[in-house]
Amino acid sequence: MNKEEMTQDQTETEIHDEEVVEDSVEESLTEEQQRMQELEAKLEEANQKNLRLQADYDNFRRRTREEQAASLKYKSQSLLEQLLPALDNFERALKTEATHEQAKPLIQGMEMVYRQLVEALKQEGLSEVPTVGETFDPNMHQAVMQVEDSEYESNTVIEELQKGYMLKDRVIRPAMVKVNA
Repeated sequence: MNKEEMTQDQTETEIHDEEVVEDSVEESLTEEQQRMQELEAKLEEANQKNLRLQADYDNFRRRTREEQAASLKYKSQSLLEQLLPALDNFERALKTEATHEQAKPLIQGMEMVYRQLVEALKQEGLSEVPTVGETFDPNMHQAVMQVEDSEYESNTVIEELQKGYMLKDRVIRPAMVKVNA
């Protein structure tokens, strides 16, 4: 082998080596790019999962606040429902007339206690369901009788048989009423 052939061989080897190096660099780059894309996809997935978790947590906090507010708003409902029969009995007792002079102060005392009880219940949010003259509403009224009366329009409450009550915006006892047919 002469010098020229050796130089040519060397040049070919160098070129071949450079091509191999370039191929391995390109391979490395594509592997690195592929790895970067995988990592970016995992990062995006983790970000999306984090956003969903944050939204779930925010919804949980909102629901909890709403439940607490509703619980506070209607906290006295059970007690009020238990007091309604006593309130009815007070009203019945006050409708009786005193025939003896000695009973009049007793009735006046009962009226004072009744007014205080009614005022305390109103402060808790209790109110009466409107009845006579109102259009019958099955959400607020319980029709126990139906009559025909020309003085009233059809489907109008003409008499209240038992008072109904609402706690704020919730009916806790519908009014028992007589309705015009």
